[in-house]
Order: sequence, then structure tokens, then C-alpha cells
Amino acid sequence: MGNAWTDERARTTLREIFDAAIGSAAPDAAIRRHLPEKPKGRCIVVGAGKASAAMAAALDAAWADVALSGVVATRYGHAVPAGRIRIIEAGHPVPDVESERAARTMLHAVSDLRSDDLVIALISGGGSALLALPAGDMSLADKPTINKALLLSGAAIGEMNGVRKHLSAIKGGRLAAAAKPARSVTLVISDVPGDDPGIIASGPTVPDVSALADVAEIVMRFRLALPASAKALLATGSEVVSPPESRTAGGAIGKPCVRTDRAMPAIIVPSSLDSPSSASPAVANQAQPGIWALAGDSNGIDGTEDAAGAIVTPDTLARGRAAGLDARRYLTAHDSYSYFDALGDLVRTGPTLTNVNDIRAILIS
Repeated sequence: MGNAWTDERARTTLREIFDAAIGSAAPDAAIRRHLPEKPKGRCIVVGAGKASAAMAAALDAAWADVALSGVVATRYGHAVPAGRIRIIEAGHPVPDVESERAARTMLHAVSDLRSDDLVIALISGGGSALLALPAGDMSLADKPTINKALLLSGAAIGEMNGVRKHLSAIKGGRLAAAAKPARSVTLVISDVPGDDPGIIASGPTVPDVSALADVAEIVMRFRLALPASAKALLATGSEVVSPPESRTAGGAIGKPCVRTDRAMPAIIVPSSLDSPSSASPAVANQAQPGIWALAGDSNGIDGTEDAAGAIVTPDTLARGRAAGLDARRYLTAHDSYSYFDALGDLVRTGPTLTNVNDIRAILIS
């Protein structure tokens, strides 16, 4: 086929890269690689996040010979059987009554432990909303209002979680503090650039400096390794390029991906971006012949919608105009979902049961 990429072939290749990337981030193998020494006493498992149920299932299977129990919280629709570990489904991105029940259940689970017991916390993105235990005189009814305001504020996730920590009786290291004198080990699947464990899920086992909470040991951070996945899928003679980490949003996604030599097809795989999948129309604004792109959330659910992301093609804008769609208006309204849904270009996977950095791949023929 040479350097010619048909639309069907380009779409198929991008989707294969996306699926392989998600597969490489499956929690099972990562959890097994990073388990600590087995305790002399009991093992209590707690945790929260979109990947927490799959993480719990892997831990339960790996430690069949350990006296183990516990509870983790995950988003509705993301639960899987986890043996001896109870799964509570709760609200995300806005907490609900189940979020509060999960938080209280976890604090109860780690109470009255001994020094030879071990608490393993399984933390992934989304955990902040899934654990909602208001501090002081606040009530759960106040939480949705605060969270909606934070989501609409345009603040970065670290800034939002900083506020959440100070309004919570479980975040900012307070869960680990409640487990003393037992040892705490936290296994983190990171979905943020820089892998700061205090940001992910608002750090329920990681101290907030101003709160003077106890310290938890962070033993696992991993991020998506897209280039290897891409190389295994590209046709012979193609090239994989991984530009430096980019933390820019919107139109800047395409800037490190400019090629002047079209002699060889290429896949551009920025593997650590914190811009949301809703930035896809900005990539579409750069659409030109011979360029396809996929932008998607690794957890399979972009925000509150039912799609992971979307595929951009060389004729995305042209097809949009033919359908009476104004890409800039949808971008301004932060509504890429409706734009790509109308074009039939959404990527739908359902919950993937993992949650690492978002996935971007750009194919240049």
C-alpha cells in the first residue's frame, strides 16, 4: 500500500493504538509487581477511583493466602467482583450519598488496628468525588454545590483538590492517620502529569502540608507507554515519534507534531497530556490532507458523557460545515461531544477499568 493511508485504514490503526495503550495499563500486572511484603497480621484494603475495583480484584487474587478484607469505592458502572473486598459504587464527578457512605465505611474498616496489621490503599483518578465526608459543620448537601463551582471555575485539578482536602474529614492523609498504628502502603495509578500522589484523588493517604497528616508510603506510579504499543501496530516502514511531554491545551496539541519530510508515514504519540479530550475540536482546526488524530480518556468515559473521545480526520471540518456545524462554537461551549457525535466520530469503549494519562495519537501519511 506504500505511503497511502485510506480513511478506513487510518481510523483502524488509531483505534488499535488506543486499545493497545489501554491494555498496557491494565491494573492486574502492575498491582502484582508492586505488592509489599505480606503482613504478620491482617490486611485491610481501602481505596477509591475509577480503577479501584479492578485493582482490588487483582490484589484479592494475588493474596489468596492472606487474611484480607476491606472496601473500595468506584464510579457507577465500573465495579467488578473483587472477592473478599467490598465494592461500593458512588457518584462521579459530583459526589452523592454513596460517596459519604464509602468514606465512613473505610474509616471504620481501618479503626482499631494493630502494629502488625497492614493497610493497602488502592488509589486512582476520580477518587476525590467517590470519597465525600464533609468536615466541620458542612453537610453532604453542600458538597455538590462546591464541586460544581470548582468544575466550572476553570481551575486545574491540583487546585480543585487542594480545596477539597480542606473540606474533607478523609482526604489529605486523614485516612492513613486513622489507620495508625498499622502500616499503610498506597498503590497509585496516576492520571496526572508529574504523578503527584497528593493530587490523585485528593490524597486520602498522603499528607497535606498544612493539615500535618501522617505520611503514607507511595510505592507505585506508572504512566502509559504508547510508543511501544504503536510500533507493534504500524506497518513496516512507518515511524513512531514521541515528542517531549506537553502540558498545553487545545490547539497547542498539534504544534510539536509538525513534519516537513513526508517521505515516511509517522505516528505522533504525545503520551503525557493533561488537556481534556474536549480539546479535540482544536485539533480539528488544524485538519489538513494526510493527517488523522485520536484523542481519548483512558478510563473510557470523558467527564459525564458516554464516550472516551473522538477521531479527527482530514475532512472533519468540511463534513462539519456540510452538516451545518460550527466547530468554533462547539469548542467555545466546551461541547465537543455533540460535534463529534453528529459526525459519527466518537470513540466509545465503555468503562475500561483503568485510569492513566489521556491518550493522543496523530497519524501523518
